[in-house]
Amino acid sequence: MDLQLIKNRFGIIGNSPALNHALNVAVQVANTDLSVLIVGESGVGKEAFSHIIHALSARKHNSFIAVNCGAIPEGTIDSELFGHEKGSFTGAVDSRKGYFETVSGGTIFLDEIGEMPLGTQARLLRVLETGEFIRVGSSKVQKTDVRVIAATNRDLLEFTQNGKFREDLYYRLSTVPIRVPALRDRPEDILILFRKFVVDFADKYKTTPVQLDEEAKNMLINYQWKGNVRELKNIAEQISVLSTEKLITAKQLKQFLPDANYNRLPVLANPSSHGQHNGNEFANEREILYKLFFDMKKDVTELKKMFVEILQSPTGVNAAHESLLQEYKPSNGEYTSVHQPPAIHQANVMNHPQPVIYDGIHQHEEVDESLNIMDKEKELIIKALKKHKGKRKDASSDLGISERTLYRKLKEYDIEE
Repeated sequence: MDLQLIKNRFGIIGNSPALNHALNVAVQVANTDLSVLIVGESGVGKEAFSHIIHALSARKHNSFIAVNCGAIPEGTIDSELFGHEKGSFTGAVDSRKGYFETVSGGTIFLDEIGEMPLGTQARLLRVLETGEFIRVGSSKVQKTDVRVIAATNRDLLEFTQNGKFREDLYYRLSTVPIRVPALRDRPEDILILFRKFVVDFADKYKTTPVQLDEEAKNMLINYQWKGNVRELKNIAEQISVLSTEKLITAKQLKQFLPDANYNRLPVLANPSSHGQHNGNEFANEREILYKLFFDMKKDVTELKKMFVEILQSPTGVNAAHESLLQEYKPSNGEYTSVHQPPAIHQANVMNHPQPVIYDGIHQHEEVDESLNIMDKEKELIIKALKKHKGKRKDASSDLGISERTLYRKLKEYDIEE
């Protein structure tokens, strides 16, 4: 099948080798019933690949359903996937079919499979191996014929080593793995995607499509794109709506790019040569990083050598003290605790064994409390529950974790509500 026709049909934009390889694997595996594991960062378009596989399979006329495993609470995910009987748990006023029952004959896409609880993983493994499942609260074994496509942005192999994911399920799911490349790994597609998005948004908002000058194009290519295609689309929409200029410069573009994600390494002059060695020492980012780390190591070695020499010299500490005083001396000639450089603290401690006090604060103070992370986590959970009078939803929101994660932590630390 022509790859370009598939791209046009499913709205896939780009022609990078890594993207084409992933599409080719999806096409080849589509007409089989093998389980597929789609791996890639958030925002790369993993769900689009699941639609391609289903649409090109023999199941294309049957049901397709996408389930986000990370969005379903741990206490209800078994019921959602496998169904339940009336009275099997509080609130189960009627019997209910699960997704594996209703989608029999079709395809189920399990997104964020790495967030699935271990108990549910065991049930899923049985479905994959035998096609059998049991509703929650029932003892009757039922059969289903469902093709499973899973996706994750996590390292499941590492999860298996940490006991967070079943190893047998991992190998059963990854019969055919498909790795969708991150946007920063396909720089040749970034400008094409951006152009497509701004044209679409110009049509939507009845404006003229914006354009980028050469420096802005370079900046766009060298940005990290941690949110991948989804982030690029959002940036394109922001620029289309908020920009008063139709030719965007690098300075204007930078206003739309979050500083935390901006790649501050030197920008490549020629986008077409991105990642290729051109004989220059700074031809690509990897060489720059290697040089940076090497220089840092040299600096640390020199610092160590300097301090050893100071310690071994009877007058070394005083000499270093005087040198640093001159280097950090304020313009008014008077020192305060704010102006005094950190290195002088060390010299003072060596000359004066008693604690040095600046503005009433001890430079060093013994901490006689537990620094164990698990203890602190347990303590914070207990405080949050007390604060919100045992309401898990409010407590989990305050702690910045999901309600399902909080439920798991309560069991893990044996916390009584």
